[in-house]
Amino acid sequence: MRLKHIDRIRAIAVLFMVEVHTAAIVPPSGITVGHPAAFIAAAFGGMAAPMFVTVSGWGMYSSASRRLSEGHSASQWMNWIIPRFTLLCMCQILVNILLNVERGGRFEWHTPGVLTLLAISSAICPALVRASMRGRSILMLLFCVSPLLMGASSGPELGWFERVDAKSFEEWAARLLWNGTYPIFPWFFYILLGTVLHDLREDYRARERGILLGILATSVTLALSVIEGIDWALTSGDAVLTFFPASMPFLVVSGTMVALALRILEGEEESGGEPWMGERLSLLEPAGRLSLTIYVSHFAVLGAVALLMEGEPRLSLIPAFLVTILHTAVWIPLAIVHESKAPGLSLEGLLRRTQSSR
Repeated sequence: MRLKHIDRIRAIAVLFMVEVHTAAIVPPSGITVGHPAAFIAAAFGGMAAPMFVTVSGWGMYSSASRRLSEGHSASQWMNWIIPRFTLLCMCQILVNILLNVERGGRFEWHTPGVLTLLAISSAICPALVRASMRGRSILMLLFCVSPLLMGASSGPELGWFERVDAKSFEEWAARLLWNGTYPIFPWFFYILLGTVLHDLREDYRARERGILLGILATSVTLALSVIEGIDWALTSGDAVLTFFPASMPFLVVSGTMVALALRILEGEEESGGEPWMGERLSLLEPAGRLSLTIYVSHFAVLGAVALLMEGEPRLSLIPAFLVTILHTAVWIPLAIVHESKAPGLSLEGLLRRTQSSR
């Protein structure tokens, strides 16, 4: 059974990604880090990738669990892994090319990113479905504390363009494993979180206890920020929560917020009822089912915008805000029309056809 709230949170995650990437390409002039608009944009951005990776982990784990229960052979597993792994890696390279630094973008063509992380996760998923809940929970905690264990290896001093570049295979491996934009350490934490939330989907009380503990931990991070007199959250730099590199408090707080959002959107669906707000949020579901296609496609738009705006002055606050909101919201009706007119013409459809043909 396809759960509506999973499609909805997947849609919200990819739309948040569109929002934060658009805001990065079309930043308004005169906005500092402390401006409320910058804080709101950063809040969406901070939630986008954790939500996107967690719900991707949930989906891959669900699919792999179903195949395990059907008793798939080794060749059938490879027919599931190889197309998924290959497509995600190719999409990562395509994203890097579409928004390449040489044309005013943000990526080098060859460096790993969030889709590389998902590709590797898809290859590992068949092993995860054979691991116990206890084992995956312990592994999740180890990835959560990994920022403390890595220390300076995570590259807190690296700027953005250093983090997306690699001049040798050793640097490329380091970007993939611990100091890139979405390295395996610690970002695999969210994949594992998705698998744990999947297995606890019928035990909402256990999830709610975990969310409560996470909210308490979040309160501790806020108190620490006030007591120490440092920023609570920054993209990078001296703050309690940092995205590049992802700090342990960031993992705890964002993981809590993802679990909370999933629980809210779920409503009573897991127990046979309706998801939160019933059918009023059903317009989001097509975007959720096309999340990979939207993720890749929006970079084509942003790549063209980056090329056109290279060397041009920044927009003022209101025009930049309107452009960002419009580019984020337009994918909702586009997904609805696409699903009704050409549902198979998508990356998701390509993946289904590739797997069914093997």
